[in-house]
Amino acid sequence: MSLRIVVCVKYVPDATGDRHFADDLTVDRDDVDGLLSELDEYAVEQALQIADEADDAEITVLTVGPEDAKDALRKALSMGADKAVHVEDDDLHGTDVMGTSLVLAKAIEKTGYDLVIAGMASTDGTMGVLPAILAERLGVPQVTLLSEVSVEDGVVKGRRDGDTASEQLEASLPAVVSVTDQSGEARYPSFKGIMAAKKKPVESLDLDDLDIDAEEVGLEGAWTKVDSAAERPARTAGTIVKDEGEGGKQLAEFLAGQKFI
Repeated sequence: MSLRIVVCVKYVPDATGDRHFADDLTVDRDDVDGLLSELDEYAVEQALQIADEADDAEITVLTVGPEDAKDALRKALSMGADKAVHVEDDDLHGTDVMGTSLVLAKAIEKTGYDLVIAGMASTDGTMGVLPAILAERLGVPQVTLLSEVSVEDGVVKGRRDGDTASEQLEASLPAVVSVTDQSGEARYPSFKGIMAAKKKPVESLDLDDLDIDAEEVGLEGAWTKVDSAAERPARTAGTIVKDEGEGGKQLAEFLAGQKFI
């Protein structure tokens, strides 16, 4: 029986762009370029490595987002994933992690799975809690923040590295895992992979397909909200200390004045 792997990926604003909030205090995604979250590339890579070791495996990449989120799916498909699922609905605007986890869980159940893989966090929200919430919604074990992961005989195993020790963890499938940016560099899509991705199936779903009411997601259904936001102040000019024999003293006085020493 084929090992069914679902990788959750996110389309995020480019961190190098001019990111800001829209009038409703959600992240403005229209005025900045987006891309596949770098941390999710590690999840795709680990899925590909697991599939390479399996006798038979199929990788589905799943995302929730606007029309442009298909770009994140295409990147994952060009890396080597087999097919994609895109959940898009206008009522999803402003959905927080609780609503997103609900949508992902419903889509994963509809798609079918043995193993769900996610990145350690998104590069825009950086909450890092979605894999745990997703596992709770699916009612399966979670093995999170892995720097090494493998699957054998219906069991997922991995290593979690902490500040003072490393843990060896395992769980029976089906399960949810998340991987860190220490799990191995993600591969670059080849030209052949990019061309092949254009022919791979991308299924589109909306809230009706998942039997989710609009009130459960979006800004109305969010458990969290942003009360206010202000642009970061412009960086001020630094203080230049010219060394004319007293440079060390002036530097020490400056550091002491800033209470750095």
